[in-house]
Amino acid sequence: MSHAKHCLVLGGRGFIGSHLVDALLAAGHRVRCFDRPNVKRLEAPSSGGVNPSSNFELFEGDLGNDADIAQALAGCDVCFHLISTTLPQSSNADPVFDVESNLVGTLRLLKRAVQAKVGKIVFVSSGGTVYGIPQHTPIDERHPTNPLCSYGIAKLAIEKYLHLFRELHGLNYTILRLANPFGERQRTHASQGAVAVFVGKALRGETIDIWGDGTVVRDYIHIADVASALLAAMDHDEANDVFNIGSGQGLSLNDILDAIESVTGHPTQRNYLPGRTFDVPINYLDISHARRHLGWTPTVSFAEGLRRFVAWVKQNES
Repeated sequence: MSHAKHCLVLGGRGFIGSHLVDALLAAGHRVRCFDRPNVKRLEAPSSGGVNPSSNFELFEGDLGNDADIAQALAGCDVCFHLISTTLPQSSNADPVFDVESNLVGTLRLLKRAVQAKVGKIVFVSSGGTVYGIPQHTPIDERHPTNPLCSYGIAKLAIEKYLHLFRELHGLNYTILRLANPFGERQRTHASQGAVAVFVGKALRGETIDIWGDGTVVRDYIHIADVASALLAAMDHDEANDVFNIGSGQGLSLNDILDAIESVTGHPTQRNYLPGRTFDVPINYLDISHARRHLGWTPTVSFAEGLRRFVAWVKQNES
């Protein structure tokens, strides 16, 4: 455990961000939570979160506002960048917006981080999109990167700019290429997050639309393991690095639906639709680099994570 740090969490009221904020506070760090005004945080079921704390500060602003970013970074040791204004499946509809909001906004952030003498940027990239169609599985960090969506291209470009700012200005970074996170506080009425959407529909008795035949394979990681990886990345002080963060195992959409039926006791109503061009057929990550160099390993199995999540949804959305 490192000494207490002052941490800025960009997107701190979101699904991943709120868990990270709680984990940082529990570990004794000071947290400045940055998010847009009127973003409602999804509370934990029983703990109520550990937010009401002298170590917690809420900062409402916009990643696109240079003055907001400069003010938010002031005095911070570490910046966790979790914000994305787009989703993989919708990003190709407007790549200009994707680049202007995510890439240009992040470049302003990096420039301000150098001026503020921030010690490190921890950036959440996308293990599900930056690699494109796999040449082999599991996918390691040296696998070629050929994204099929603007979202993945923007994430990859940010990775390259982090490396550039390290070379030019000595700005340290760690990049986590994240698989598909799921778990408590994830919205079940959203347009992404297969586990959450499927759980919500199964519990409500609604038909579940599946693009393709349900054999698309992805890597799913419980949110508690994501939070522990982010904390490990903050404390990682070897050479600047890129890490895959996932379960290291692939599950098909049909596997997930079968598991949901098992946990909920509800049969799922499945409607199979034609496949989508940007859905790569298989993606799961080799996480051995993170095991070796971050000292991190996932501890929550898919079955256990799904049980926790279903219990949370029943308690919070019924």
